Amino acid sequence: MIYWVFVVPVLFWIISGLRIIQEYESGVIFRLGRFAEVKRAGLNWIVPGVDRMVKVDLRTVTRDVPPQDVITRDNVSLKVSAVIYFRVIDAEKAVIQVENFLYATSQLSQTTLRSTLGKLDLDDLLAQREKINKELQQVLDLHTEPWGIKVTAVEVKAIDLPPEMQRAMARQAEAERERRAKVIAAEGEYQAAEKLGMAADVIQAHPSALQLRYLQTLVEISAEKASTTIFPLPIDLLTPFIKLAQGAADQQQIPPQRLPIGVTRE
Repeated sequence: MIYWVFVVPVLFWIISGLRIIQEYESGVIFRLGRFAEVKRAGLNWIVPGVDRMVKVDLRTVTRDVPPQDVITRDNVSLKVSAVIYFRVIDAEKAVIQVENFLYATSQLSQTTLRSTLGKLDLDDLLAQREKINKELQQVLDLHTEPWGIKVTAVEVKAIDLPPEMQRAMARQAEAERERRAKVIAAEGEYQAAEKLGMAADVIQAHPSALQLRYLQTLVEISAEKASTTIFPLPIDLLTPFIKLAQGAADQQQIPPQRLPIGVTRE
C-alpha cells in the first residue's frame, strides 16, 4: 500500500505533462518564463509546473482587409478592400516578438494599403492591379519578417468609385469607342478608294475587262426576284454599228460629179 501511495502521484504527474501537437502546429516551450525550445508534431512531454507550452498554427491564414478610404495622387476619393495571405515560418518569433501576430498583421495591412495606393493615380490603380498586389506583398513581407511571418500574397479585392466618377468614366469610355469607330470607318473608306483606283487602272489598261464586269453584273441582276429588269447597254457594244451607219450616211451625202461640156454619160 505504501508503494502505491508514491507511485500513483508520480504517474499522475508524468501523465499531466503529456502534450499532443498536431502536424500543422508547433509548440513553443517556456521554462520558468524563459524560452526553452520549440516542440514539433507528435506526442511531447513537458515538465508540469515548470514548463508552459504555447501552440502556434503554421497553416496559411486568410484575412480580409476591411474597405479603406484612400485618396489617390490625383485627388480621387475611393474605398479599397483586399485579401491578405500569410503564415508563420518562425514560431518562436511569432510568440515572443509580437503580442498578437494575427491582429498586428491585419492592422499593418490596412495602413500599408492606404499608404501604398495613395501614391498612385486612379488610372494606374485600375490598370496595374497585378503590379500593385506585388508591391503590397513586398512591403508587408518586409515589415512582418521580424515577427516570423511570411506574407505570401496580397490581392486587391474591390475598388468602389464615387457615382460621379463612374459616370465620368462611362462618358470617357463611350467617347473612346466612338473615336475608334470613326477611325476604323475612315480607314475602310481609304482602302476602298485605293482598291477602286487600282481597278480603274486595270480597266484602262485592258478595256475588255469592263465587258467581263458587265456580264458578271447581268448574272447578279438575273438572280434577283424583280418583276422588271433594266439592262444597261454599254456604248462599246454599239460602236461597230454606229461606224457602219456613219459610213452609209457619208456615202449618201457625196455630191454627183459634173462632166465637162460636150461629154455625155453613156
